[in-house]
Amino acid sequence: MNLTRKTTIEDVAELAGVSIKTVSRVTNREPNVRQSTREKVEEAITKLNYRPNIAARNLASQSSHFIVLVYDDPSAYENPSAGYIIRMQQGALNACRTANSELLIHPCDYRSAGINRELRSVIERSQPHGIILAAPLSNMPQIVDAIGSTGTPFVRLSPGMRNGDRYAVATNDREISAEMTCHLASLNHERIAFITGDPNHKAVVNRFHGYEDGLRQSGLEFSERLVVDGDLSIASGEACAAELLARRQRPTAIFAANDDMAAGVFRAADRMNIDIPGQLSVAGCDDSSLARQLYPTLTTIRQPLARMAERATLALLGDAEDESFQGLEIVAGSLQIRESTGPAPE
Repeated sequence: MNLTRKTTIEDVAELAGVSIKTVSRVTNREPNVRQSTREKVEEAITKLNYRPNIAARNLASQSSHFIVLVYDDPSAYENPSAGYIIRMQQGALNACRTANSELLIHPCDYRSAGINRELRSVIERSQPHGIILAAPLSNMPQIVDAIGSTGTPFVRLSPGMRNGDRYAVATNDREISAEMTCHLASLNHERIAFITGDPNHKAVVNRFHGYEDGLRQSGLEFSERLVVDGDLSIASGEACAAELLARRQRPTAIFAANDDMAAGVFRAADRMNIDIPGQLSVAGCDDSSLARQLYPTLTTIRQPLARMAERATLALLGDAEDESFQGLEIVAGSLQIRESTGPAPE
């Protein structure tokens, strides 16, 4: 049987005319490698189809080139929605591929009494290059402190607030939610209701504050009767909408803090024979795949989760200038106006 010999780091070094150490520095994305030298090594790597031995590289450096994405396990919910997890994974994977690194995912239940011990154990076993901490874990001090105590670099996604000089990535939840509220007001809606989400998600709380801002900017009065508390699930969206729509003076528009709860509004409206958007306009947030599957298609806010995760991963892998990764970076969302919103009924 004829076996093809696997390309080694020595082969790359010989073809590029550099030392083995230089090849190692290029594959590890270390700084202070001359650009012309880096290009010669990368050209040799491509030509020889060389794949670094990650296990050996980790052993030599005593630190792995793994990035760990830690997030709240969606299966812990009655109606799990994994769309936001998939988009974060896509962004992190894109960045890892450019650095010949690997991505580990670690779903966990932040409600567990042993969550801090669990995360420290994960870090101890894998010795990752860095941690990406997704919301709502990213805004829970005890979890942030537990990871910080290990000395492992980490980046928080959607932390909901600034955190000194530590780098974090978020989107403009408050500003874009105000813009969505103003859009509904521009369609002559005066009774615009809002379904809130889990208060542990500080970014989701920012969406509620954006709703308040949008009402104020549109000259509309805020009413507590038009705000009901959901938990980000479809079932809670349906229950909240049923409560709002059963009132004698019901809202003509409902803005939900995520797409799942907006889908619940669709279910409640259908059961009550309320036409969307003829009698009720509905808006959500996230732009999950569900938003385009609903009929009519859902007007929502596109959250740039993949881009946010990519930026966080690049910062941990050192694939950008240090000054690009300081403080809180905002990756802007955008309105996606579709069929579920229209003029207020007369």
